[in-house]
Amino acid sequence: MSRIIKFATAVFLLFVSMTMSAQNFYKEKQPRDNIFSIGVGPSIAYMDNGGQYRSLNFEYRPSVSASLTKRLTDRYEIRATGGVQRISSGGNPSTETRNMWAAHSSSFTAIGTAYYFDVMPSMYLIPFANHMNRSMFNFYVGLGLGVMHTSTKQTKSFSKEEAPTREQITTGYVPVRGAVTYTLGAYSDLALEGTLLATFTDNIDGNVGFNKFGDHLLQAQIVYRRYFFSEFKR
Repeated sequence: MSRIIKFATAVFLLFVSMTMSAQNFYKEKQPRDNIFSIGVGPSIAYMDNGGQYRSLNFEYRPSVSASLTKRLTDRYEIRATGGVQRISSGGNPSTETRNMWAAHSSSFTAIGTAYYFDVMPSMYLIPFANHMNRSMFNFYVGLGLGVMHTSTKQTKSFSKEEAPTREQITTGYVPVRGAVTYTLGAYSDLALEGTLLATFTDNIDGNVGFNKFGDHLLQAQIVYRRYFFSEFKR
């Protein structure tokens, strides 16, 4: 009798083990086609009073972003991103430049924060149909459209006695992103992502027309990406 019980127990345990393995296999065959990402890293603001960019004399400030991504095919996806970036003027402008700014009543300094949100389609260099079939390294690039709000404190001189004025502006922008990804595990990636937020204004800093281009933000972030299911079944 004891042998029969032991045999029945072994068969039962084997059956349970096979059932759980089959369920796990089925589960992993279901594509995790949503991705949550969070990124952090240094950034710069390209502005008229931002500094001397050719000589690398400008200010670095932190940036943070979070995004939700929906994979559409094995190569294409759509992504919504929101974030915050600190912005600051910098450098050491010449006396001639200062005189020009003073004559046009342009801001010498601008320090504050940019808040942004955008939607961007992107594509992978190496396509994959299922999250379990990702290559160890991959590359993605995207182009989209967004809206940005900035709030800065500005001064019309470098005098420490001048009280700064608060200025705000809302503008559209075109986000351009590219990244190299590395697979950490079955459900996670780590990416090194570069971003250009090309705005439609030259007046974020209160200084217009000094540089050849408008005011733009640039970021370099380390991004953690986590894959999850489209539907959660109880």
